[in-house]
Amino acid sequence: MGDSKFSNFDNMSLQGIDQDAELIPLLTPEDEEEMNNEGLPETLPILPLRNTVLFPGVVIPITAGRDKSIKLIKDANNGSKVIGVVSQKDEKTETPGINDINTLGTVARILRVLQMPDGNTTVIIQGKKRFEVAEILTEKPYMTATVRETLEERPNQDGQEFLAIIESIKDLALKIIRDNPNIPSEASFAIKNIESNSFLINFVSSNLNLDVKEKQELLEIGNLQERALATLKYMNVELQKLELKNVIQSKVRSDMDQQQREYFLHQQMKTIQEELGGVSYDEEVSEMRLKAKEKKWDTKIAEHFDKELSKMQRMNPQVAEYSIQRNYLDLFLELPWNEFSKDKFDLKRAQKILDRDHYGLEDVKRRIIEYLAVLKLRNDMKSPILCLLGPPGVGKTSLGKSVAEALGREYVRMSLGGLRDEAEIRGHRKTYIGAMPGRIVQSLKKAGTSNPVFILDEIDKLASSHQGDPSSAMLEVLDPEQNSDFHDNFLEMGYDLSKVMFIATANSLATVQPALRDRMEIINVSGYTIEEKVEIAKRHLLPKQLKEHGLSTKDLKIGKAQLEKIVEGYTRESGVRSLEKQIAKVVRYAAKSIVIEEEYNIKISNVDVEKILGPARMERDKYENNDVAGVVTGLAWTSVGGDILFIESILSKGKGTLNITGNLGKVMKESATIAMEYIKSNADIFGIDSLVFDKYNVHIHVPEGATPKDGPSAGITMLTSLVSLFTQKKVKKSLAMTGEITLRGKVLPVGGIKEKILAAKRAKIKEIILSEENRKDILEIKEDYLKGLTFNYVSDMSEVVELAITNQKVKNAKTL
Repeated sequence: MGDSKFSNFDNMSLQGIDQDAELIPLLTPEDEEEMNNEGLPETLPILPLRNTVLFPGVVIPITAGRDKSIKLIKDANNGSKVIGVVSQKDEKTETPGINDINTLGTVARILRVLQMPDGNTTVIIQGKKRFEVAEILTEKPYMTATVRETLEERPNQDGQEFLAIIESIKDLALKIIRDNPNIPSEASFAIKNIESNSFLINFVSSNLNLDVKEKQELLEIGNLQERALATLKYMNVELQKLELKNVIQSKVRSDMDQQQREYFLHQQMKTIQEELGGVSYDEEVSEMRLKAKEKKWDTKIAEHFDKELSKMQRMNPQVAEYSIQRNYLDLFLELPWNEFSKDKFDLKRAQKILDRDHYGLEDVKRRIIEYLAVLKLRNDMKSPILCLLGPPGVGKTSLGKSVAEALGREYVRMSLGGLRDEAEIRGHRKTYIGAMPGRIVQSLKKAGTSNPVFILDEIDKLASSHQGDPSSAMLEVLDPEQNSDFHDNFLEMGYDLSKVMFIATANSLATVQPALRDRMEIINVSGYTIEEKVEIAKRHLLPKQLKEHGLSTKDLKIGKAQLEKIVEGYTRESGVRSLEKQIAKVVRYAAKSIVIEEEYNIKISNVDVEKILGPARMERDKYENNDVAGVVTGLAWTSVGGDILFIESILSKGKGTLNITGNLGKVMKESATIAMEYIKSNADIFGIDSLVFDKYNVHIHVPEGATPKDGPSAGITMLTSLVSLFTQKKVKKSLAMTGEITLRGKVLPVGGIKEKILAAKRAKIKEIILSEENRKDILEIKEDYLKGLTFNYVSDMSEVVELAITNQKVKNAKTL
């Protein structure tokens, strides 16, 4: 049994009607007998009801909104007050005809008519007896028809079966009233006080929670006992539904935890989202299937995707694993499986782009052009894995963009500096909350193609921790034999990286593990000469800074001489980063002068350079004179390029001890000890009195004590310094040297030759002594770098002394 329902022609308004209206008045057996004895008029005005069925004896309020219905009610109320009430077959029909109504209905008497404030007419009617429409007489102003009475077959009122059915109906009705919170408890008093069995059946049938068609079927049952049984069947179904609903509600109230609560809230959100035009979960799955059809993946990947998508369909959308699975499938759809950008094989154009963006770097450019040439001949070639090795600021990273443009590929950069978690490379397993793919796969998704130019910046800065060793994970990425099936933990599928052009950058290979170093093709990108820096400043740095500061070439001009002064006096580096900062200062000075309308020289002079940048600060790496014994110029390699250093030694009276200062490492201190012992052993050859070693203490110092220094390459420099000290003879002017020594006096080769030569040129050195075995390194260096330098190759220390020590005594030479 449902809520109290009002028969409504338009919208079933309940306004102005008392909630208990349909429960009164109750029909007594006497009233029923009198009603059955009443005659039936030959013709009746027919009132169609949209969504309810009137049963004999039952009182219901209805709200009339159609003009025909209002006219019918007014005329009937002013006349006999008797009307024929039938139900419509389709409640949406606005003007029902004979074919739109059920022909069997109920004769009703108008008890009361109410005019509502909204203009509608509400009428309270009571069913009398059943009738059947015989013939429609008129349809305007409302429907009228001839009718005939439909007799009702009534069972013996004392029959045991009929009485049992009636008792069952009463019991079930009371149970339904008790279990249904929407039915007022007062209804149970009405059920108990109904004396007429037929009225009880009709009253319960009228209030059952059934649709119009089912109620009409009940009304059309001519046998009262059969109608009672049908009503009892519907009551049983409704009671079972109520009991099940109450059990579920009771269980939910007692057992519902936070997750269940969230589920219901999400279900409500889902419904609201769908109402607002959002996408449902089923639509998302369908959308994913459509996207998958457009992907270029192979059968194996397609099968895996379909399997994972089916798994997501079976998941509850509110569990945490659903979002992980969704992210996983989204990644599959966003990755560029077998999607490649078309390479541009115009070698002249590629060379022009590389030359436009970078000055020098011939080795790198040549390797890229070679790769393009081979790729043009054989289209399926695996991409090379290059490592650009060199000091900071020489253009290693920016070279990647130019390479990408020259090849016509996408550009991706991944900084490896400080990376200490292996999962950053291989990703996390998707069983974890917040799992993500590795940065390799993420970068490919961002690139949108499977063959980008991929810059692995600062590969020598990879760190290791308790979370794994990322450099070991990079072994698979950078191995051409393995990376065609790179395994990402999150992806759980092999991804082909063989077409990716990896370009790693590093400042030093000392921290790169041998296995990783072996997988890369090392290309040395050494520092620039002064001439190259001036050219780079003129072509690239100055135009870039002018553009960034909103100026043009008309506002500021810096000549080559001034650029050279900035390079020599204000920077000391292999690259050009500091040079760019100094040029930016000069440009800012011009910008400031323009804004405050202050006069300035558009063409910058040397005086202007000193005015803007201050006095030159980098003169300390210039060659010093040779007036003092024991001072020799050495060549050193640093992480920022080459540099010169001075080895100083001095004698003081004592007992022959050797002191070494200047923040030197163990290897460098050992070089000093070897040099000293070699001189003592060969004192006669060098013309040194052996008694000197016991009378004087020797102190060796390398200036700039705050800077740590180490390595064997200062060996011949220290030995030359000590020979000069003990003989008090001058060292050859504008001379520098580098090489390792042994106790036998052999000169061994050292590394970093190109950087050291550039440092020598910056310091105005004219002559350099190297080991004979370093001759091959000189042959690999461009001739432009070697102009103005003389090289002496030696194998033994005696050759070094012969070349470096002159026969001229120093000023104020000591007598030993």
